[in-house]
Amino acid sequence: MNFNDILKETKEVVITIISDSFLDHKKEVKKDIEVFLKASEDKLERWTVLLASKKLSEADFEWLLKSQKDLLQFEALYQAGISKQRLGHLKNKILKTIFNTIVSLVL
Repeated sequence: MNFNDILKETKEVVITIISDSFLDHKKEVKKDIEVFLKASEDKLERWTVLLASKKLSEADFEWLLKSQKDLLQFEALYQAGISKQRLGHLKNKILKTIFNTIVSLVL
């Protein structure tokens, strides 16, 4: 299991899915996702290894991912008038996509 490949694939999937919803702000969304993944990289790697070795359940992995929600910042989208509620949905969608992608790659 090469975590760098998993992270790269995860980033590509998340950016593709999310950018389609925010075409006018694609550059900002991409940057914010990259910042989030970079800030969470060490934890994601640790959790992914534990998940792959069955020392962490899928439910626990998902809970740990959700604990990182506050690290996702979309200041440019908020300044552009996107509501906090819609940004909350966006964060949830990103975390769910990260979860689904990593689980599908390691299990």
